Amino acid sequence: MTEQPRPAPATAGARKNDVEDRAPRGLSVRVALYVVGTHVLLAFLSFIVVMLKSAT
Repeated sequence: MTEQPRPAPATAGARKNDVEDRAPRGLSVRVALYVVGTHVLLAFLSFIVVMLKSAT
């Protein structure tokens, strides 16, 4: 019986081209800004509600 030759293991460079492990940087920054922005908006609206309740 003849042994089948093994294919060479994939190098890190080849794996990087085949599989994307991370999201693009622009998308990550945009998501981070949206998350921070929505939390700031929620904090501001909560502050307004608290101030209106304490004024009455």
